[in-house]
Amino acid sequence: MKIVVIGGTGLIGSKTVERLRKKGHDVLAASPNSGVNTVTGEGLAVALAGAQVVVDLANSPSFEEKIALEFFAASGRNLLAAEAAAGVRHHIALSVVGTDRLQDMGYFRGKLLQEKLIKESPIPYTIVHATQFFEFTAAIANTGAVGDTVRMSPAYFQPMAADDVADAMADVALAAPVNGTIEIAGPERVRMSELIGHFLKATNDPRKVVSDPGALYYGQVAIDDQTLVPGENARIGAIHFDDWLSRYTPPA
Repeated sequence: MKIVVIGGTGLIGSKTVERLRKKGHDVLAASPNSGVNTVTGEGLAVALAGAQVVVDLANSPSFEEKIALEFFAASGRNLLAAEAAAGVRHHIALSVVGTDRLQDMGYFRGKLLQEKLIKESPIPYTIVHATQFFEFTAAIANTGAVGDTVRMSPAYFQPMAADDVADAMADVALAAPVNGTIEIAGPERVRMSELIGHFLKATNDPRKVVSDPGALYYGQVAIDDQTLVPGENARIGAIHFDDWLSRYTPPA
């Protein structure tokens, strides 16, 4: 089966491509660097020729509202139109648990627009809502940092490893479309302020975490204990945070 992975050279994309190729499928890792640009439409027709499945992992280059909305609108419309012309039978998109609850942030309004375009398209689809990735823990910490203090919400979340995300995306790519949304999450529900504090201590970061119920997620949107957690039927990843942390290497 020919499978096209849009954003196939990124964190999740490269891992998903590797898994699908190991299963014997013809997988194209598409990205602007390979001449495939969903925003402009460049290279889409050639890339999708003969494809049965498309996995969309492309992401906005910015959380800024205007950029995110324009990215997801253009990318979504161009990709879905090209898929329809190519006869693609399954469109899969990676989105975020709680997208509909995070609409005070422009980026998530863009993600919701992406999902709306998918649902309105005639192409059978599966939308995968994932929780936050362990790999973004440092970035989340930095969004609440002022000097030597990191203000973090004590709201619950249930982050997961990129390897577990890729396992799920590969499995969905080989399954029938559900024409709906599924959720995937990590094995542990934990307070964000506690996990960030644990991470900073384990990585010898001297900054102090302050638990602040008023702290905004990514500095933009208020969250509570329900905002970022999945429902009861989520697929749960196998990798625990401490196991991931034991192998973590801080970027240079």
